[in-house]
Amino acid sequence: MNRNGHDDVTDLPFRPSVGAPPGVEVLDFAGLLARAHGHGVDAFAPLRPAFHHLITVRSGALRCSLDFTDHTLSAGDWLWARPGQILQFGAGLAEARGTVVLFPSGFLGSPTVEAARVDQPAPRQPLVPRDDDQRQAVRRVLDLLESEHRRLAELPLDVHIEVVRQLLAVLVLRLAHLRGAQDGDEAGSAAFRRFRQAVERDFARSHRVEDYARQLGYSVRTLTRATRAVTGSGAKRLIDDRVLLEAKRLLVHTDLPTTAVGERVGFPGPTAFARFFRQRAGETPAAFRDRARGARGE
Repeated sequence: MNRNGHDDVTDLPFRPSVGAPPGVEVLDFAGLLARAHGHGVDAFAPLRPAFHHLITVRSGALRCSLDFTDHTLSAGDWLWARPGQILQFGAGLAEARGTVVLFPSGFLGSPTVEAARVDQPAPRQPLVPRDDDQRQAVRRVLDLLESEHRRLAELPLDVHIEVVRQLLAVLVLRLAHLRGAQDGDEAGSAAFRRFRQAVERDFARSHRVEDYARQLGYSVRTLTRATRAVTGSGAKRLIDDRVLLEAKRLLVHTDLPTTAVGERVGFPGPTAFARFFRQRAGETPAAFRDRARGARGE
């Protein structure tokens, strides 16, 4: 808790548990709670992990929040939290039954990362299989991954790690297909994918579509058309949405002054940041912070 009585978000690096193979952990919800306790982390606090969480419910219901959007997961649903997103578990983690797969992006091979677009946020969450056949296909892969992950002593360590890596690759590719199926394959063109990656990297340095177009070798029109085909909005909106999301993260989960938040997301002064935030969020940064923290009971 910080000096003003608010809970700051916890940045969480990937640290393997004692006795677990490096690179990935497969846990039930009780195991996740125990892991958090073992690492001195409050499992119910807002966390900003530097690694992926693949979360699925087997029975019961799990409430959680991912970047200011609340979700309730039912049996068969999946939530994929990427590194850097703010994740907070709510009711159900101690009562529901389910599985969480934890891994850093570097654990998977480059072809899998590219094919599954591992480091790109899912356009919609949660990921829901469209029918029982699809649900069972994903579940079979998960069951095999869980089984192999537990059988650490049966193979040489390097072989065990490779078996788990390959099974995790199958799982994330299956989940990427779920995403594509429910979103109408909204992965988009190469131009859109490169643009979104560049925005993720540079949104605090540039808010101009022209800068990204010049950097990537496209015209502004090409980026706008590619972005609208995927999101329904133009390229400038994608940049502004990413800037707004980061500003909200900092306002709610840190105690930085609003002027410092504006600087962190690339505004030259407090007036420009306040004007942008009011136009996009409908309220001032300070009012948003007070309302959001009030809703969390702080």
